[in-house]
Amino acid sequence: MIQFNILKNQEVTLVNTLLAMLIAIPVLLIAAGQLGMLTGSLPANMGVTDGKLKTLSATRNSVSSQAKLYPDHPMNSFAAIDALPSMGDTAASMGRLLTALQTMPGVRITVQQSDYLRAEASTKILGFVDDLEFWFNPQAQVIELRSASRLGREDFGTNRKRIEAIRAAYQH
Repeated sequence: MIQFNILKNQEVTLVNTLLAMLIAIPVLLIAAGQLGMLTGSLPANMGVTDGKLKTLSATRNSVSSQAKLYPDHPMNSFAAIDALPSMGDTAASMGRLLTALQTMPGVRITVQQSDYLRAEASTKILGFVDDLEFWFNPQAQVIELRSASRLGREDFGTNRKRIEAIRAAYQH
């Protein structure tokens, strides 16, 4: 009987420990996010160089309309997404894109030029930041785009969904 009570007490202690961990981990993650510890750093090489936005991420956490420019990249097919169509000239297209971005929750414009926009999209609770770039390609008459997570190896389709929401607002 004593051995049974000891085993039962150990089981209760283990269950209590697991419950405490199940509560503590999300609380710590939320606290870290609210303190800005999950934002990551702005990557280097942002912007347009020789008609190209920053290259594709090495993991499943980005999309780019220029994926075709990197045919041997391991994330080429995963990252491929269509550019935004032109809505006339550069000014009209970029103006419409700016309006669309300003309606998106959690999106903040960080660089605004006549043919290029950069923005940051933040998640509400955890504060993860994704970087968005848009460039009006005068040769192709489209807005090339790139959206990538700063942290993590997988975004579970978040960047693609966000770009498609931006596309819908832009074309509306």
